[in-house]
Amino acid sequence: MSYLKFSATALFTGQAWLGPDAVLITDHQGKVVTVTTRAEAGPDIRDEKGILCPGFVNAHLHLELSHLKGRIPKDTGMTRFLLSVVGERGDTAEKIAEAIEEAENAMLANGIVAAGDICNTTDTLAQKQKGRIHYHNFVESFGFLPQVADQRFAQSLEVFQQFQALWPARTSMVPHAPYSVSPALLNSILSVPGNSLLCMHSQESDDEKEFMAHKEGPMLQLYERMKADLSFFQPKGGSGHESILPRLSAQQSMMLVHNVTTNDRDLAAFAQWLPGRLSFCVCAGANLYIGNGLPDLPLLLNSDYPVAIGTDSLASNHQLSILEEVRILHQHFPQIPLSSLLHSATLQGARLLGMDAFLGSFEAGKTPGILLCKEDLTAVKRIV
Repeated sequence: MSYLKFSATALFTGQAWLGPDAVLITDHQGKVVTVTTRAEAGPDIRDEKGILCPGFVNAHLHLELSHLKGRIPKDTGMTRFLLSVVGERGDTAEKIAEAIEEAENAMLANGIVAAGDICNTTDTLAQKQKGRIHYHNFVESFGFLPQVADQRFAQSLEVFQQFQALWPARTSMVPHAPYSVSPALLNSILSVPGNSLLCMHSQESDDEKEFMAHKEGPMLQLYERMKADLSFFQPKGGSGHESILPRLSAQQSMMLVHNVTTNDRDLAAFAQWLPGRLSFCVCAGANLYIGNGLPDLPLLLNSDYPVAIGTDSLASNHQLSILEEVRILHQHFPQIPLSSLLHSATLQGARLLGMDAFLGSFEAGKTPGILLCKEDLTAVKRIV
């Protein structure tokens, strides 16, 4: 049996840097045989200029919003952005489907092999059945008013059941955010059988922080637009996580997404509420697009929690490229080693989506996809 042999200026295994003496050996379908030295690899090595690394994992995505590309202006702030998404979301089924396919094509071209995708509808279901990218479907439910909990859960459950019928091990029902899920709705979400892998939008903006802590600030406009009576909501000066994280069962884990305002006090509280079953995902491109600022990435990486990388949606980002997200983070946090960012973009993302048995790193038996990135992080192509 013949093998493919690859070497490059540098090789990142998903966990560590190796130099030009390292050789990746795979079969012709891209299944990893081993990583070894030139002396051990023998002849017929394909030498490349750039960085060899495993396929990227987009840990947080809203593929169904792809038709909103370019329709929501930059720098709106969180509240205006949410209002814009609600106002702009409608379109024809044909245009939505075309945009979803185009966005998935772009992800493939950018070396993405897996994604954690937020689903409020079944709009992405047909495209996902083509099997070109490995998805975990996070069916999202939201409803802050207690009286709508049963109705909103029933709507989400209908969507959830359609995804679960096709991908039973790759579908979860999840809460949207602390400011948009009532205790009654949360209880229904957490009670879905087998619902173990969860995610939630978390501390994405100062607007959210002000609303959850003091029931003040621009986010009140969101509920005023919906004519929602918020008299039931009595804030306690916290982030809202205290009403969610402690309620998870021992079998449930939570990936908190965005984390722009997360600080060391929050980390201490998270450790108390959900020890050992918490992770973070950062979406720098979307944070900059909306105008929320960037998370304290050194703080997150120095914590005891894993960190993955996502793109959010084309409503809130110029592109769906994990390499571009890595480049943005590398530019804004030059003190963080590139290896740490690539680790988050590959193996950490695969682990957090439960896909590390076959993706995320160059380990024997895995078929993670093989990417060649330019050393300046401006381009990537999949070579197997």
